[in-house]
Amino acid sequence: MPVRIGLTLLTILLTAGAIPAQAPALSEDQIRELLRRVADADLKNDHKQRDYTFTERQEEHKLDRKGNVKSTESKTYEVMELYGSQVRRLVAKDDQPLSGDAAKKEDDRLQKIVDKRARESGADREKREARESKEHEQDRQFVREVADAYDFHMVGVESLDGRDTYVIDAEPRPGYQPHLKDARILPKFRFRAWIDKDESEWKKLDIQCIDTVSFGLVLARIHKGSRIVIEQTRVNDEVWLPLHIAVKVDARVALLKEFNFDEDVTFRDYKKFRTDTKVTPVGEVIEPH
Repeated sequence: MPVRIGLTLLTILLTAGAIPAQAPALSEDQIRELLRRVADADLKNDHKQRDYTFTERQEEHKLDRKGNVKSTESKTYEVMELYGSQVRRLVAKDDQPLSGDAAKKEDDRLQKIVDKRARESGADREKREARESKEHEQDRQFVREVADAYDFHMVGVESLDGRDTYVIDAEPRPGYQPHLKDARILPKFRFRAWIDKDESEWKKLDIQCIDTVSFGLVLARIHKGSRIVIEQTRVNDEVWLPLHIAVKVDARVALLKEFNFDEDVTFRDYKKFRTDTKVTPVGEVIEPH
């Protein structure tokens, strides 16, 4: 998932525990309207994220059939926005900086992207940006459909990182017919959401796959029990951005190869950032403006 698309796809989707209510319960209609506001706010966050550079660390654990860890691998990326597109530069593997040759190869790869964007005509750039805007709007409409696809129950109010959040459980609504093609997966998931009371932003999502989900022409399946937890944080008192993603997936591709893994992704060092067409080598500091 580019990160944002990945986050939007999963912004829908739990498990319960009892949290005492500390405020009047929201009705289902109020919850649906709240989720629509969250979807609109998420699109604004996506645009604001383009002003930031940050570090993303991915750690993957491959598991055997009993759930024991067979191997661990981590990759760390520097993420930035160049010419209207998000790009990622690999800077470390298994928490060790890339060697000189590997770092140069990665820098060269990124510079090619920058050079290609620099040569892009105005008309081609407008077409690309229009296509990307259309995709973002489709993501927003997908999230807004969540408001209609589920039955909601307010569990209570909980403080996370010093902020009060509405805690809401969602179960697929029986007989619901999705309006969007991509929304056909919604009945396969349940979720719990923590939504910031003051700003109508989602703070945390706990998503659980409750039935097999199939994707694509080359049949890929995610099995029941797969789970993802996503957390966001407020940055610079102006935007909500990813903080942590924990994924546990039991999947099969083409009915042949099984994948059973855990993945932990962390995001840090958010800085407002503007860059020119020159990509600095790994190890040099990119100064925020």
